[in-house]
Amino acid sequence: MLNIELEKAVELMVKSIEEIKETEEIELIEACGRISAEDIYAPMNNPPFDRSPLDGYALIAEDTKGASRKNIKKLTVVECIFAGGYSERVLKKGEAVRIMTGAKIPKGANCVIRQENTNYGEDEVEIYEELREYSNYCFAGEDIKKEDVLIKKGQLLTYVHQGMLSSMGILKVKVKGTPRIGLIVTGDEVEIPGQQLKMGKIYDSNLHLLYSRLKEFGLKPIIAEIIGDSAERIGERISEIIQDVDLIITTGGVSVGQKDILHNVLELLNANRIFWKVNLKPGTPAMYSLYKNKPILSLSGNPFAALTTFELLGRPVLAKLSGNKNLQPKQVNGIMEDEFNKPSMRRRFIRAYFDNGKVRFLESKHSSGMLASMAGCNCLIDVHKGTKKLSKGDNINIVLI
Repeated sequence: MLNIELEKAVELMVKSIEEIKETEEIELIEACGRISAEDIYAPMNNPPFDRSPLDGYALIAEDTKGASRKNIKKLTVVECIFAGGYSERVLKKGEAVRIMTGAKIPKGANCVIRQENTNYGEDEVEIYEELREYSNYCFAGEDIKKEDVLIKKGQLLTYVHQGMLSSMGILKVKVKGTPRIGLIVTGDEVEIPGQQLKMGKIYDSNLHLLYSRLKEFGLKPIIAEIIGDSAERIGERISEIIQDVDLIITTGGVSVGQKDILHNVLELLNANRIFWKVNLKPGTPAMYSLYKNKPILSLSGNPFAALTTFELLGRPVLAKLSGNKNLQPKQVNGIMEDEFNKPSMRRRFIRAYFDNGKVRFLESKHSSGMLASMAGCNCLIDVHKGTKKLSKGDNINIVLI
């Protein structure tokens, strides 16, 4: 298919691939950013026992009836329990146990008085406050009850989930496999950073740009290479790695020039081209193919065009492969604070900054070959085809990045 709309392109890509079925068991400490492959149930209560939420004295509420600083009640201190300790004692009327935050409340006690409302007595304690039953009392299972669903299958694991699971004594979790990605940057003009820049050459930015963006998503490419404009070499490399990856992303070589050789690569591989050219700017020449049932997403070589089409086309593919819905591009509305006076003959995406419902430009440079003006931006303005200009106060659609 040729010259298709963005939404159609996404639909074709998502329909052509399946979510990765492989799972693996990993250490909990490594689980942040991964997708749970199963429902996880609480094996115990948390807290596992009735505990004190503060430093004070565990006692029987009835013993404090009428207590105040003018009507002091006195109780015998029979024991002291620190966090991590416990007592087998059953508290009796007229008794109190010195207790620290987090310690197990002894049997017989039904409340805890904070130490600031006592005289901090060691053998005998003065009580200056009347308490009700279960005042300052944390019940077993108050946070998490045994058999509660802690994590649902398909849920993105965060640092909070890691803390929850750790509090349950869980050390390993079963997660979905991470998409294995091959990243190939093409172009004879591209020089590797660190080498002396030859006349007519430019240093690569796309490899580091997309590699780092993938890492932000918790996805580390297993192959990342720069290859010159040789259809044979690129085809051979894709053929070599195709069984080891779930997705190949390329940049460069997708337009109509003599050095735009990705078309020749697909012919050499006998790959199935699903679409070429998407009705948007920048990144119109984006191409999507299947080779041995593996997706190849080919993006423009211009840095901002590569980034834009990666955000709009690459993220839906990664979301489907990984089962991570959070990778889907998120669209919201915003209000323009600046003007954009250029007419848009086709659908266009412009870099900008979104904050508290307002959208503004950080720079005036919007060329697809310019990357520096993207620094600090956190959204793309979706400018519809035929829009003559954007004015201050306009309600617009944006894609968060």
